[in-house]
Amino acid sequence: MAKNETKRLRPAQIQLNKDHFANLKKIAAYAPANPAYTLALIDASETTMNADGAAEAQALAAAAAARDTAVASEWKHHNLMLGARDQVVAQFGRDSNEAQMVGLTKKSERKTPGRKPTKTTPTK
Repeated sequence: MAKNETKRLRPAQIQLNKDHFANLKKIAAYAPANPAYTLALIDASETTMNADGAAEAQALAAAAAARDTAVASEWKHHNLMLGARDQVVAQFGRDSNEAQMVGLTKKSERKTPGRKPTKTTPTK
């Protein structure tokens, strides 16, 4: 039937299919030669499609909520670690091995800032 059935249909096409199915239901003399295209089977397919779409929407909402919860937990932990680093510096000092253990550079190991080279302007 379709070229690539792994790609999503456009919402406009899905709505068009729903509209055409509603019109098909109004045809009293509809009797397909192929029993795979009966109104009962198409109706069941539409019901399944709607249920699957609702399940997808709920799963996406649950995934978004789980992502938000995980992000909040990450930020809470990050802020606690920043505070803990400050506490290590307050307790042991900026030049301690303990400060280095929590990811800080010892004060004695910092490079002293040098002078910036001055730009000389050429004379005419």
